[in-house]
Amino acid sequence: MPDLSLSLDQMKELDENQCLLIDVRDQTAYNHGFIPGAIQVDLEKILEGEYVPPTGKKVILYCLKGVISEEAAEYLTEKGFEAYNLEGGYGKWLISSMEKEKEEDSAVRLDEIERSLRKKFHKNIFSRFAKAINEYQLVKEHDKIAVCISGGKDSMLMAKLFQEIRRHNKFPFELVFLVMDPGYNGMNREVIENNAKLLNIPITVFETQIFDAVYDVEKSPCYLCARMRRGYLYSKAKELGCNKIALGHHYDDVIETILMGMMYGGQIQTMMPKLHSTNFEGMELIRPMYLIREDDIKAWRDYNGLHFIQCACRFTDTCTTCRTDGNTGSKRVEIKDLIKELKKVNPYIEGNIFKSVENVNLNTIIAYKENGTVHHFLDEYDENR
Repeated sequence: MPDLSLSLDQMKELDENQCLLIDVRDQTAYNHGFIPGAIQVDLEKILEGEYVPPTGKKVILYCLKGVISEEAAEYLTEKGFEAYNLEGGYGKWLISSMEKEKEEDSAVRLDEIERSLRKKFHKNIFSRFAKAINEYQLVKEHDKIAVCISGGKDSMLMAKLFQEIRRHNKFPFELVFLVMDPGYNGMNREVIENNAKLLNIPITVFETQIFDAVYDVEKSPCYLCARMRRGYLYSKAKELGCNKIALGHHYDDVIETILMGMMYGGQIQTMMPKLHSTNFEGMELIRPMYLIREDDIKAWRDYNGLHFIQCACRFTDTCTTCRTDGNTGSKRVEIKDLIKELKKVNPYIEGNIFKSVENVNLNTIIAYKENGTVHHFLDEYDENR
């Protein structure tokens, strides 16, 4: 088998009209960011012969790090196609793109990004951020909030929105932009730091070894990882004198959680806009992105040509999504697809799901829990005749 590797420099020298660039990562990863001009095709569809590239073009394949896309390049080569594997994959391209951005006028770039929140995305993003803060009373005078940044689009946007709203707010509060490194590889750490610098977010980074701790866990590693990360964030935030941590969950996360609880947990519940911590006294969790749609976050990202990491856990280092052994990651993808299909029939489905947990009629509920106590409709059934 000849050497099928192709460097970024070599790819740039090729005629774009003569090439077909294929991203073999899953649709979720592709939606988080891709090389311009690339189409998304699942690796399995290529290896099982379900997808056949058009003839007469050089086929260039990539994944996150150029690992599993090599297999696809070898397969297509054996089938008679001129196929190549992009060295370093999307990750290497992303770092290279960021290096070029450093050569640009960073002040002008930052001004354009911030202006987009004040102008183009004011209604769909900034106003909804402010509405959630006011409606759910998420920020109060003299709060010190740890804005938790994972490196993805949601948390990075949240950080910028907090900076923006502090300019307008009528009372003082403090912000700490907190980045926990649970064991990122070098590429992901570099992407986070580069984006923070570009967006003028003064991050405070602290390190843990959570990925090492959960790497060999067979049952629900994603759940365990999430719990551990939350605990470390609370602990560090409290150490820094904060009384709140802010997470970047958005509107779509909320409605997906409602359906997941019903379909996979057999319960009606929602992702609350704020919660008191049960393990860290005096600490509170807030979700100020609660009313912002994910499509609007993507639109802001793409309008400004920004690139963020998706999921940086060890399981995705080899270009797979989170394990498919019943974890919440794979179930959430299923729910996303279900909502998308339901929306084709009822365009109001998302709003109805969101409102369903605001319009609970206890007279039509068989049973419900309150502070751990189960209340059954038969308890007072005869008394209410």
